[in-house]
Amino acid sequence: MTSKGSCGVKMPEIKFTKLFINGSFVDSVSGKTFETRDPRTAEVIAVVAEGDNQDIDLAVKAAREAFDYGKWPRKPGFERGRIMMKFADLIDQHREELAILESLDSGKLLHLNKALDIPAVANYLRYYAGAADKIRGETLKCSGEYQAHTLKEPIGVVGHIIPWNFPSIMFFMKAAPALAAGCTMIVKPAEQTPLTALYYANLSKEAGIPDGVLNVVTGYGPTAGAALSSHMDIDTISFTGSTEVGRQVMEAAARSNLKSVSLELGGKSPLIIFNDADVNMAADLAKNAIFFNKGEICVAGSRVFVQEDIYDEFIKKISESLKTWVVGDPFDPNVNQGPQIDKKQFEKVLRYIEYGKRDGASLLTGGKPCGEKGYFIEPTIFTDVKEDMLIAQDEIFGPVMCLMKFKTIEEAIEKANNTIYGLAAGVVTKDLNTANRVSRSVRAGMIWINCYNAFDQGCPHGGYKMSGFGRDLGMHALEKYLQVKTVITPIYGSPWL
Repeated sequence: MTSKGSCGVKMPEIKFTKLFINGSFVDSVSGKTFETRDPRTAEVIAVVAEGDNQDIDLAVKAAREAFDYGKWPRKPGFERGRIMMKFADLIDQHREELAILESLDSGKLLHLNKALDIPAVANYLRYYAGAADKIRGETLKCSGEYQAHTLKEPIGVVGHIIPWNFPSIMFFMKAAPALAAGCTMIVKPAEQTPLTALYYANLSKEAGIPDGVLNVVTGYGPTAGAALSSHMDIDTISFTGSTEVGRQVMEAAARSNLKSVSLELGGKSPLIIFNDADVNMAADLAKNAIFFNKGEICVAGSRVFVQEDIYDEFIKKISESLKTWVVGDPFDPNVNQGPQIDKKQFEKVLRYIEYGKRDGASLLTGGKPCGEKGYFIEPTIFTDVKEDMLIAQDEIFGPVMCLMKFKTIEEAIEKANNTIYGLAAGVVTKDLNTANRVSRSVRAGMIWINCYNAFDQGCPHGGYKMSGFGRDLGMHALEKYLQVKTVITPIYGSPWL
């Protein structure tokens, strides 16, 4: 098992490797385990308990008991908020260790984990802690001799299935609003990245979240994830991952108890750069839109459309900018891009690079693996890309940019919308009218103007079309975890209606 120091960073002891059910760390019922590996080297980091349907049953039973009879949904909102604030403070106190674990397990850059991801999840908790005592219904005006109001009630037991590309961010995008709403839950982290989820489970108990409210079952999607999706005592499922698996989750929910589902799925996001853009800024934006987090981000700006007058200059600028882009150990603060998550994803990205060459796209930069071990791939840019090529249509989820040219704003909008996905888009222009027209015309859930990957806990995030439905972040996220109930009573002898 790997515990090697890297770039002067001392690796922490792996403290939590068992399932977290009803407030305790326990072995899986079957006794099975699986290995989680370091994507820098492919070496084993730790052996983790492998949960399956029996463990999901136990976790759901604990969550149901906690919801139906426990304290959490019956606490005043401000008391739930106070415990969530303590949870956030504990995350801040353990930021260094959490950031290292996340980098070790996922290949994400350590300095960004410390500066962005771990502080962000603490702030997600604080944001929704502040909302916990502000959930309210409304008084309704009836046409007859009745008075009515609505209640917003916690939906019940929630199943969260989270991906491997942002393990901490995704954990709290889902858990924080559900906790604020008064729900209980089971979190199923990706099998590639279980370590921080188990660490957060321990911190939740230390913060004072009652037993059974937050359970973590590690394991594989086809077993633990499928059991969660099809469970008859789960009230709603929130899933982030591939469109293919999202379909399976939705089907399982429909075939079981018709539980509600929210899905945040794949993307093939366009970045549209107009002639009036600052080319240096646009090149830098495009580079980070696709190569940030090694391209393993659902909103990656993988289709870059550049207006014809600046196309050649843009190619020159982005080629130059990549000369200083460093692929390497994510623990090195001078590195820009770490390894892909695992062998399967590494091979998928390389396979799509070969598809691009086969279909006639021109390789401008990259296109090869790098390093003698681990799952590192050069930042890759294709030009002469046609819209019907696989690299322009399929979500690759790696450091591969498709660069295309356009003439008019109408053509740019048409090309941007020529995809089954609709998660995000970017617009680079100095013209407000252009920005407004494009942002209203592109069918995507998030539009960035002269910026990219700008997320905030107050801004809802989610997709159109086959990028899914439902929203994470912002006050909109609370709605997934609440039911609306209408209460009507007759009134007699009222002087007004």
